[in-house]
Amino acid sequence: MYPASFEYHKAESVDQALAALAENPDLKVIAGGHSLLPAMKLRLAQPPALLDIWGIQEMKGIRRDGDHWVVGAMTTHADVLRSDLPLFPEVAGWVGDPMVRNRGTIGGSLAHADPSADYPAAALALGVEFVIRGPGGERTVHADDMFQGMFESAVQPGELLTHIRIPATTQASAYEKFRHPASHYAVVGVAVVRHADGSMRAAYTGAAEKAHRLTKLEDAMNGSQAVPTGLVDAGDLLGDRFASAEYRAHLVDVLAARAVERLG
Repeated sequence: MYPASFEYHKAESVDQALAALAENPDLKVIAGGHSLLPAMKLRLAQPPALLDIWGIQEMKGIRRDGDHWVVGAMTTHADVLRSDLPLFPEVAGWVGDPMVRNRGTIGGSLAHADPSADYPAAALALGVEFVIRGPGGERTVHADDMFQGMFESAVQPGELLTHIRIPATTQASAYEKFRHPASHYAVVGVAVVRHADGSMRAAYTGAAEKAHRLTKLEDAMNGSQAVPTGLVDAGDLLGDRFASAEYRAHLVDVLAARAVERLG
């Protein structure tokens, strides 16, 4: 099966992309394409026009800026994997296969807000800031406000996620994942980060309609308590033929304990 017909446009700068989106609201942004193209092939998505932003160089690369790392949204998973960023390189190693990692982008994955993607849990645990540009200018969204529902992020129509800012305050971090054997997406993934001030942030992905903070774990560890069980209520989780909500709740407990143990 082939995708339905569509118009194809390219942008070489953020300003050019935003102007194109303002002129044609039907444009669907594509970068690596590893989420959109399979959906188009199955005709689950049929956008009338695509805007290719792969060539926007200002949205690529990793650099240190004071007490933050700045990562362009068009930076590939492979580049993240080879970087000195906190936690994200470990997470990038779980993403897809070499072909996906060499073409897929960190910004595309985060903006797509797939409930089973790996990066959102890491972003929440690290306290990442998302830099978004649109017709009204530039704004910054904290990770706690970025993921708003299933495939729903804070990036609005006509906007682009251009960069993410990662606090360079990580003392230790770990990501533990139980992956689906066919898709390799997270059945459950848990990210835990201890920051320089001794505080801990943790989050899980794969088990609910979006990634969530593990506040019960954070409260316990920030209070120097043992890792508790019953971190999430099965009633708040999703279940399917592969893993019930109760099983996912159990996995959150198991993977959280493993991640905390790795922090040392």
